Amino acid sequence: MKTRFAPSPSGHLHVGGARTALFNFAFARRMGGRFILRIEDTDQKRSSDAASLGFLKDLAWLGILWDEGPEFAEGAIACGGGDAAPYFQSQRRETYDALLDRLLAEGKAYRAFDTPEELEAQRRRAAEEKRAFRYQRTTIDPATEARLLAEGRPHVLRLVVPQEPVTIVDAVLGEATIPAGEIDDFVLRKADGFPTYHFAVVVDDELMGVTHVLRAQEHFNNTARHMLIQDALGFRRPTYAHLSIIFNPDGSKMSKRDKDRTLRARVRDLGLDAPPPATVGAARFAAWLADANIQLELEEATRLAAALDVSLPEINVDDFRRSGYLPEVLVNFLALNGWSPGNDLEKFDLAFLCEHFSLERVLRTPAKFDRAKLLAFNIDAINALPRGEFVERARLHGTAFHPEFMERLTPAQFELLMNASHGRSRTLDEPFRGNRWLVTDDDALRWESSKPVRKAMTGASPNGVDHLRGVRPVLEALETWDVPAIETAVTGYAKDHAGEQVGKVAQPLRIAVTGGTVSPPIHDTLALLGKTAVLRRIARALDHGWEQS
Repeated sequence: MKTRFAPSPSGHLHVGGARTALFNFAFARRMGGRFILRIEDTDQKRSSDAASLGFLKDLAWLGILWDEGPEFAEGAIACGGGDAAPYFQSQRRETYDALLDRLLAEGKAYRAFDTPEELEAQRRRAAEEKRAFRYQRTTIDPATEARLLAEGRPHVLRLVVPQEPVTIVDAVLGEATIPAGEIDDFVLRKADGFPTYHFAVVVDDELMGVTHVLRAQEHFNNTARHMLIQDALGFRRPTYAHLSIIFNPDGSKMSKRDKDRTLRARVRDLGLDAPPPATVGAARFAAWLADANIQLELEEATRLAAALDVSLPEINVDDFRRSGYLPEVLVNFLALNGWSPGNDLEKFDLAFLCEHFSLERVLRTPAKFDRAKLLAFNIDAINALPRGEFVERARLHGTAFHPEFMERLTPAQFELLMNASHGRSRTLDEPFRGNRWLVTDDDALRWESSKPVRKAMTGASPNGVDHLRGVRPVLEALETWDVPAIETAVTGYAKDHAGEQVGKVAQPLRIAVTGGTVSPPIHDTLALLGKTAVLRRIARALDHGWEQS
């Protein structure tokens, strides 16, 4: 028994694709079979080796390891290989060509020399006659065909489609029959010499021994074409199971364009006609603004979003990884988006899924990707982590996505920050995103201009500025700079000068050294920054002029 996941390497792994891979992996494990990863890169315009590598990392991060496929190794993870290599379709052209030549020789396929203009004319006629477009087969004599080939005339290879109904038997959706005449003579090999997706996928599924094809419902109509190719080649038919599509809560399809729409809306709100520095090139930004069909590359969009202080919706697996979601949480949540374990069970791990997955419990209805529920799952999982494991996972996350923290903080500082952040963090990213003040130069720190800040710093005496001025020499006199010493000093000052209300002193201190009203407990915050930075930032805050801000 073999399943496969066969992505096209045209970008990062979409969560819908990740769920497809997950179900194929779990089903193979449940049935004692093998899981194949194959890269469908016959579309040269949309494929790149770099994108393929991204897919491999995404799958490995989720724990979806393939038995056969491209070889991959990272840390303690190693997978791939197999007797059916190569697993990149672009490297299998000789195999495809041999079978295409056989179909030609058997009269089951033919060369078509239609020009783009001729095909467009067929489409126009169909539209004028208010009928669906069907390719109209043209017959040419052998001599004309030989002449066109000698001239190097571009052509495609088309399948001779029998005029008979095709019945699809699907393990999830049931049976469906495509009436005779609904499928025209479709292309098997493109003019560039590469096979179409339809032909390559059928050949590879047969030669790699795939017995079960689990894929998205959007491929359901393709299945009839694949069955016709199987019949023409004398291949067996695998079991098909088509999975429901994942939608946003509002019913729209989850798409990378969601990010683009979010960015464009922010740019419009701000009235920007030029990009912020070090984000996107001016010419590129102008072209993007002028054409709604242009989308920024991921790194460009990420830099622009950071500069504009806007959060982009997570669409791809890498987005969720960057946002600090735990892989086991994403696996759990994706499984629930299209499969039911029964008994109202919601929390389970990958091992449970592999032990219990079955096609009978795959849902037919579209799944709604509830981000609030996913975040709630992640909060519960992070809170349940032992402190040491949270610190280590945060360290790995910081190394990958926030290297500036790892460069500027000592191991002791980092551990203190994470210990202080564990109970208040919803994701692994929040300790970094919410504590940028730690890696900001003292002279570059800026203070929020908000009502809570002004309220904490100004007003009747003694106000926040007064307490800053009073507590500064107390902190300056400390010979030991650690959490207990700082806590004793601040608490003692509050007892003598703020009616024992530590918050009256802590909040002005927090604002002075972080720029805002949110940070870890004040004693941890001051200990993290170090005495020199704290005193320097307090001095700057005292010179700020809060009444005018």
